Amino acid sequence: MEVLRQARGQLAELTGMEAESVSSFEQTEEGWALEVEVLELERVPDTMSLMASYQVELDAEGQLTGYRRVRRYERGRSDARRPGGR
Repeated sequence: MEVLRQARGQLAELTGMEAESVSSFEQTEEGWALEVEVLELERVPDTMSLMASYQVELDAEGQLTGYRRVRRYERGRSDARRPGGR
């Protein structure tokens, strides 16, 4: 759980946006890989707010080594499931 907290905090510090949730989390040979959901643009109604998924990579100590936005979507819309669950 501490790794998740660190990742969310580091991503927020770099992007200026708070993470809402972690949608995937796995240990890798180099450390950890996460997919984090972030509120990018708040709109009214809330279902129209713009969300984004970020792929975040951490080393074995939980320090962020890289991140990238992998998709953007409106909060109220679901997308077709992509191969590999992403």
